[in-house]
Order: sequence, then structure tokens, then C-alpha cells
Amino acid sequence: MIKLHNIAFLLLLAACSSAPGEKAPAETATSAQTVKLTAAQAKNAAIVTGKVQQKMISRILHVNGKIDVPPQNMVSVSVPLGGFLKSTQLMAGMHVRKGEVIATMEDQQYIQLQQDYLIAQAKLTYVEKEFERQRELNLSKATSDKIFQQTESDFITQKVMVKSLSEKLKLISIDPARLTENTISKSISIYSPIDGYVTHVNVNIGKYTQPSEVLFELVNPADIHLALNVFEKDLDDIYIGQKLVAFNNRNPEDKHLCEIILIGKNLSADRNAEVHCHFEKYDERLIPGMYMNAEIDLKNSPSDVLPEDAIVMFEGHQYVFIEQAPNAYVMQEVTSGSTELGFTQILEGLSEIGNKPVVLKGAYTLLMQLKNTSEE
Repeated sequence: MIKLHNIAFLLLLAACSSAPGEKAPAETATSAQTVKLTAAQAKNAAIVTGKVQQKMISRILHVNGKIDVPPQNMVSVSVPLGGFLKSTQLMAGMHVRKGEVIATMEDQQYIQLQQDYLIAQAKLTYVEKEFERQRELNLSKATSDKIFQQTESDFITQKVMVKSLSEKLKLISIDPARLTENTISKSISIYSPIDGYVTHVNVNIGKYTQPSEVLFELVNPADIHLALNVFEKDLDDIYIGQKLVAFNNRNPEDKHLCEIILIGKNLSADRNAEVHCHFEKYDERLIPGMYMNAEIDLKNSPSDVLPEDAIVMFEGHQYVFIEQAPNAYVMQEVTSGSTELGFTQILEGLSEIGNKPVVLKGAYTLLMQLKNTSEE
């Protein structure tokens, strides 16, 4: 692609087209987007035209997205029975280990639950012995079937009661097998269910929490991945296992190698699909929600191309010149892609070009002629 430098050739064209102090001949005309050269100017400009070609060219697909964590690696910690938060040292960003005590809760209902379990357990022992005694008596017909059946029913009911209370104790991290009248406590401990990091702390000391209320939110970064948004038109160019590099705007030189593991099947309203990628090496500086850019190298993709010299920059936009008639050219805006071996991929503007000849050499000369005329 040609930059605007060196206007010496333009001055040479002007010298050839008119004598000092004279205006250009009448057959030279320009408009805001069109330039027409005289025969002399065309000869000196050495304009070469040709058609848009198709070549196999590598291109870089630029996409963006954000750091994401799958649902199974995000944990919301709550207390099934509610209670008052007695103590915690957690702050957002802290690392926690699986099984570590992260908070202590207090409530009188914990005492009541332990009491109910121990009473039910003691009664079960009595009911079980009574059931065994009545079964022996019933075998010898020393007692009626009705009494035996009632005893059996009481025994089964009590077992259900003990089992139910036992499971409730497990919900608040109390081991029923270790519970005795000497270990009844008004406090319970909350343990971290994963190795990971604290992302949110939603409570403070002394606050009463409902069973449905989330106290803490934790994330396990072991399966952290990158969720990219890829437009529909580019989906055919990517595949599972494809490599890419990701980076953020703050440290664009810090590249993270990734691999595509999943390509979404649903398109959003913006006609893009979510593509999930694994980081080959986890970096602790990458946190969920962080926005990232990515570059996907699309190897040997058939593309419409033009030589680099055919594309010029003007006022921040890219243009090519199309030959409309002998020595008459119109400027057409285009959008370019990757460049390889002297050829640049044309992404947008091809429909306007069609099958018309494009200026392959001398585009810079035409641009300077157009710009010079517009400034007169």
C-alpha cells in the first residue's frame, strides 16, 4: 500500500501538460472522485491496469471476547438453614483451598436441630429394643399381632426421623456420628467447596442471612477459557483445535496461546456465534470478565487480491482507481485485509469494482493529480 510521499513525479506531470504560466489543456478534467489525464500526462504516468485476481493468501482474523468460566467452576456459597454471620476473613480476590473454613455462623436453630437429633437417636434405641421384644413375644403368641405391628410401625417411623435429622445436620456441616450431648454448639463452620478465588463477598459480620441468600461467590480458574465472538461469515474458516493468540488492550505485546475447543451453534442478533478457547498456559492475571482481543491465522484462504501499489490512503480511507474510459479514472473506496508476497486482500468494495480494469501501477500519481486539482 502506497503512502503519500514524494510529489516530484506530480510536478513532472504538470510541466509536461502545460507551459509555465499557462493553464492545463481543456481535455484534462477532474471531479471530487474522478481524474482525467491528457495524452501527454498518461504517457508520462505509465499507468498499468488489470483485473482483481484470486490467490491463496494467509490472513489474520481479528475478533474479540472476554475471559469466561464454565458454570461448574463457579460456586455460590449459602447456608441451607440461614443464620447470623459470626466471622469471616474473606475478601474479593483472596485464594481459598478446598475444605478450608471460610466463615462461621450462629443461630439457636442449630442448637435445636442437634437436640432433636440426639433425642430421636436415644428414642430409636428404645423403640428398636421394644420392637425386638415384641417380635419374640409374637412368635410365641404371647402378644397380639396388632401390638407387634404397632411396635414395628413405631420403629420404622423413628428410623425415618433419625435419618431425616441426620441429613439436616450434614447440610450444616455437622457430622451426626460425632455428635454427643457434650459437643452441641450454637455455631457451625462454612467450608470452601473448591480450590479457587473469591469473586464476591455479599455479607458482613452480624448480618442474618436467609437460606436462599448467597454469602460468597467463588471461582475455580483451573478451567478458565476465552469466549470469542465470531461473525457468521467467518465461521467456515475456523475449526476445533485451531490455534490463536489472545491479548488485551493494556498489554498487547503479552500474547497468550489458545486453542479452539467449541464453536457455538446459535447466532446472536448481531449474526455472530460464541467460540470457546482453552488457554494452553493459565495466567493468574487473567480474571473472569476481562475483555480480550484475539488473532486467528487463517492459512491459505482463497481471496480476491490486488497488488499493494494499487491501494492508496487518502484522509484515513483506502482507495483504488477504476478505469472508466481511456485516460479517465474514478476513485473507489475499499477495505483491505492481509498482505502477503506483495498482494493485499480486498474485503469490501468488490461489488463496485466488478469486472472493470483497476489501476495496478500509477495509483499514487492519480491521487496526487486529484488532490492537487481539488486544492486549486
